[in-house]
Amino acid sequence: MTSTSARPLEHPQREEIRLEAVLHALSDPMRLRVVRYLSVLDDHDEAPCSAIELAVSKSTTTHHFRVLREAGVISQIYRGTAKMNKLRRDDLDALFPRLLDTILDADAAQRRRLA
Repeated sequence: MTSTSARPLEHPQREEIRLEAVLHALSDPMRLRVVRYLSVLDDHDEAPCSAIELAVSKSTTTHHFRVLREAGVISQIYRGTAKMNKLRRDDLDALFPRLLDTILDADAAQRRRLA
């Protein structure tokens, strides 16, 4: 993504993404909710942080998004004052084939089982 702001956010390059960091990022229910939300967007779509409702404080929400970004699960870019988010599906699928789909499928099955 091309930044429209002078405030770039650091992201790992594809080759720097580590499986253990991705699994850690996806192990939290709030972060998994973010990924679930972003996973249904079209490939070119982005969502602002405010579009994803998390039942935690703003500072905790910021922490969750930072963990996802630093693990290489999402990309973030400023558009004006909003941070826009996009799932790094292409990178994750290239590095860890079917991992994201498997985790999202398992999450859906668990949510059905617990409902």
